[in-house]
Amino acid sequence: MDTLYDKAVKDGGLTEDAAQRAALPELERIRTALAQPVKKSFLRKPPPPPKGLYLWGGVGRGKSMLMDLFVTAVDVPKRRVHFHAFMQDVHEAMHAARKTGVDDALKPFLEKVGGELRLLAFDEMQVNDITDAMIVGRLFEGLMARGVVIVTTSNRPPDDLYKDGLNRQLFLPFIELLKTRMVVHHLHSPYDYRQDRLWGAQAYFSPANADARMAIDAIWTDLTGGDGAPHTLTVKGREVVLPAFHNGVARVPFWELCGKPLGPADYLAVAGAVRVLLLEDIPTLGRSNFNEAKRFVTLIDALYEANVRLIASAAAEPERLYVEGEGTFEFERTASRLREMQAADWASED
Repeated sequence: MDTLYDKAVKDGGLTEDAAQRAALPELERIRTALAQPVKKSFLRKPPPPPKGLYLWGGVGRGKSMLMDLFVTAVDVPKRRVHFHAFMQDVHEAMHAARKTGVDDALKPFLEKVGGELRLLAFDEMQVNDITDAMIVGRLFEGLMARGVVIVTTSNRPPDDLYKDGLNRQLFLPFIELLKTRMVVHHLHSPYDYRQDRLWGAQAYFSPANADARMAIDAIWTDLTGGDGAPHTLTVKGREVVLPAFHNGVARVPFWELCGKPLGPADYLAVAGAVRVLLLEDIPTLGRSNFNEAKRFVTLIDALYEANVRLIASAAAEPERLYVEGEGTFEFERTASRLREMQAADWASED
């Protein structure tokens, strides 16, 4: 792992970071163990798989970059996936299994994944949904029992997962499982590289024309490499879809978030799932689209309180977005927040 990291620094793709380098021995430990051939014998059990890794730290500290290097270096059957996307796969598989009348709807999924993979690499582990909270313990325990090594990144330590969640006491055994069966490593870097990439960059484009779209295309490519896929959030049984998502960065048209009957809980879920939101084609607002305007106000409030970095294209400057109809006075606060969120140092604190 040190060799790959050194090469990336030498090639200019990375900046040397002591905190990132301190995480490399744990990744190398797992890589080395997985590189050993598994010898099957009727007389002797195979050696137990290595402990997994729970790599946590603030936004933009390089966790996903380290995961990229690690997954590239490991030559075993593996899967790299965003945690929420994987949980969607779990729910779909369990739904299909229930139709067959099985007693344990999770078991077929565990046997399938356990038979196919030796390494499962999760990005951005967080648990916000009671349904996920009730499944994830059995999921991890079942995968580990089948020899699958789990490496995951998260923005928070294990003890803060599902914090203040409904029936959290039922979730506590899973936290203990993580701390017992995985090495917990804090990536304690003082630098937020994702924020640094946006430092001083224009964050609000008006009017929302072809030039604005090209500029947002460039920001999206810089932050994600142009790699994104739909990402579904489950909120109280409803689905909120982010059309393009990659490692905490989402790109969404205005009408996808504000043109649908979404409420505060949905926008809080969005704000909790993303660290950078590219929101495109905000129209002028007023009597003709009053409901959409109200949702937009709620969305901005959620993003503001969660310290999410907002990149936006709009038909007009913030103060000119909502100029007539009921709610004009109330929108002044939203316009002020939009201005504040354009500052170079916005969202620079965790």
